[in-house]
Amino acid sequence: MYFKMRNIFKFYQSLLIKYPVRTQAAQAGILMGLGDQLAQNLIERRKFKDLDFIRTSHFAVIGFFMAGPATRTWYGILDKYIGSKGGTVVIKKVLCDQLLFAPTFLCVLLVSIGFLQGNDIDSLKHKLKSSYFQILMNNYKIWPMVQLINFYFIPLQYQVLLVQSVALLWNTYISYITNLEKNG
Repeated sequence: MYFKMRNIFKFYQSLLIKYPVRTQAAQAGILMGLGDQLAQNLIERRKFKDLDFIRTSHFAVIGFFMAGPATRTWYGILDKYIGSKGGTVVIKKVLCDQLLFAPTFLCVLLVSIGFLQGNDIDSLKHKLKSSYFQILMNNYKIWPMVQLINFYFIPLQYQVLLVQSVALLWNTYISYITNLEKNG
């Protein structure tokens, strides 16, 4: 078992070296889709026949085309312009991440989910007004600590993996919140 896991990790490392953005896009797509399935199965307690696989595919598409590439690119920008080592560097990165990237990305994410759900502009505005601030405040309860650990201990090529792993639960929450009116 140990050797199989080691081989899988070596294969993953080789993909990260050869195709960093594509590899991280794929892992983000898989984990965002999985987050939606967790929301449907564990929180909404849907039976298999009631699962919305279109909704899951929307989350996977957002992860693959938006979340994975955006976070990988953002972390590269932070590394290039702020640096990669030291306590002050980490604090600057977390502040930039949480004050610039998080609010913007969250807005783009909510609008993307809304469009894929078929919402019109008025529905999107209503959804942003009713849930954006709540989600952003909950973001600040979790992500600054995650990013402190991420930027201090984790090498750049693995930062998206750590974030997307934690985001598995976050994506479950986002899926539930963005589908609350549809389900309730």
